[in-house]
Amino acid sequence: MSGGAIAAGTPRAARGGRLDTVTLGAFLVGLLLVAVAIAGPALAPYDPLRSDATAPLAAPSWSHWAGTDQIGRDVLSRLIVATRLDLTIAVSAVLVSFAIGAVVGALIGYVGGWADRVISRAVDALMAFPLFVLAMALIAALGNNVANVIYATAIINLPFYIRFARAEVNARRGLGWVEAARLCGNSHWRIVVLFMLPHVMPAMMVQMSLNLGWAILNAAGLSFLGLGVQPPTPEWGIMVAEGARYISSGKWWLVACPGLALAAAVLCFNLAGDGLRDLLDPARRR
Repeated sequence: MSGGAIAAGTPRAARGGRLDTVTLGAFLVGLLLVAVAIAGPALAPYDPLRSDATAPLAAPSWSHWAGTDQIGRDVLSRLIVATRLDLTIAVSAVLVSFAIGAVVGALIGYVGGWADRVISRAVDALMAFPLFVLAMALIAALGNNVANVIYATAIINLPFYIRFARAEVNARRGLGWVEAARLCGNSHWRIVVLFMLPHVMPAMMVQMSLNLGWAILNAAGLSFLGLGVQPPTPEWGIMVAEGARYISSGKWWLVACPGLALAAAVLCFNLAGDGLRDLLDPARRR
């Protein structure tokens, strides 16, 4: 095979120097976040809930690399411990919305008819509503706790997966291999679960990666507004909200450190999703 043929058949994410570096970096940052989330308190140099009345609002130093907050808690320790909670909320919400949305979308895309029309109109109506406002309303109605933040984030993510799975399955339901599976006596449910969903799974994985960053931002936004995780639990959104009161007095680290953690998490998952899309989408392999 010639060098030109190899280059022509290689995804951009695998052969483009800059894009390959960016995508690899995004995956490495994502793996680092997962490792920090798993290790959790074992990596924290201090107890994230222990306050030190002798060192409130201390600037970053060798003793406290990210400084301390208004009651003397170590910011770096709180950042590290908060990683597990934020990733748990995001991953749980995305998995719930994916599991429900993929199955519902695939079923209505395969069956069509009135069920497709009714659910599609309901999804359109849901997407017409500001989704973050809807999450705020759900949290206000259900109560402020981690489980309800996960449910609210999963609900507002559902339309994306339903529409995506419906479109992918609807485009494939008339293909020859689907007809062959139907003629072999497979039920509609079996065809959808065993034949249709595996074919749309790669594209759905891209959507999941993109949604992870948005779910982290959504959970942090709810906590920032006081509608998500409640203090003194370490969480990135809470830390930004608490630090915002002191930013005018020059205590920049209280907002900068959790803000950078949020930005890194959202950016790495978005870039990873873009890289996966380049790798898995045949239309981009040129």
